[in-house]
Amino acid sequence: MKAAIKFLPLLALSILTFSCAKEDDVTAKKAKLESLKSELAKVSTEIRDLEKELMELDPEFAQQNKKSILITTAAARKGEFTHFVEVTGSVLSKKNVSISAETAGRILEVPAVEGMRVAKGQILARIDSEVIQRNIEELENSLALAKTIFEKQERLWSQKIGTEIQYLEAKNRKEGLEKNLASLKTQLDRAFVRAPFNGTVETVQVRIGELVQPGSPMFQFVGESDLFIEADISESYVGVLSKGDSVEVSFPSVGKSIQTKVSAVGAIINPNNRTFKVEVFLPNMESLKPNMISVLKIQDYKSPDSVIIPSHLILSDNRGDYVFIVEEGLSKKKYIKRGMSFGDETEVKEGLQGNETLVDKGFREVGDNFSVNIAQL
Repeated sequence: MKAAIKFLPLLALSILTFSCAKEDDVTAKKAKLESLKSELAKVSTEIRDLEKELMELDPEFAQQNKKSILITTAAARKGEFTHFVEVTGSVLSKKNVSISAETAGRILEVPAVEGMRVAKGQILARIDSEVIQRNIEELENSLALAKTIFEKQERLWSQKIGTEIQYLEAKNRKEGLEKNLASLKTQLDRAFVRAPFNGTVETVQVRIGELVQPGSPMFQFVGESDLFIEADISESYVGVLSKGDSVEVSFPSVGKSIQTKVSAVGAIINPNNRTFKVEVFLPNMESLKPNMISVLKIQDYKSPDSVIIPSHLILSDNRGDYVFIVEEGLSKKKYIKRGMSFGDETEVKEGLQGNETLVDKGFREVGDNFSVNIAQL
């Protein structure tokens, strides 16, 4: 027990000595690391300064040490460039009519509702026709008697019995009653308001129980045939568009496009929005409805032999528009004179021949005479 007690102070002294030695070693290594970092920063600064001086004094050294920038390329091309005017139009119908009452009476029935599609001859409303119906019944009775008298008079006259005047009076009375009956039946038919052609009921302007007179408006009706497109075009295009010009029309709601022609060009400028009307012919298509939105693409410029490049590659500075082209592993700044643009293509009037290789991806990172490396896609 006494020997163990004597050993404890020696063990504690050993542990303390080892701990101090370890701390001294860590401190020395940290000091050495800081010294090396300081030397590295100093050397790096000297290297950058020397490289900068050498690049200014020796162009060949500058070219060898310039960092290459990874890019992709796009080709300028020569071909036909076409520009279009895109405007929004609306599908309309030449059969847009107001249906009015043709006889007087009270509305008994209105089966038509707004937005309802109907076929030609389908009943839209029914007007009270009781008086006309009674008159028809009376005329039919009178006509039956007149026919009997005429037939008997005709037989007598064929036997040379009686006078010609009696025969003609009987005939005239019968024919007169037939015409009156036909007239009343026409009036009776007008008590049923019918669709004049296939189409859609836009508005209903009468209600059951209302009293109408001949000429009273009852329905606004739009036919499904004889459709056309009407659009407002800016007055800046006056003289550019004319009757017969080709136009591409798309209908976003049904995902369809057709090629058609301008059928009429307005002669008056609207002073409120400085536009003029253009009418475009529309063939019969089952999926098209009046008031449907359409997009008209009208050609207003065409050049058969133009230099064409992607529009997004064009940059600008105080001098003008430019692009970067690739020559012998370097990016070269080329100033251009641009023409019209449509979509993501621009016509180049001056500055390019059409056989150049343009810097595409990475065009904002390069500069004039930068070394470039074309990525292999």
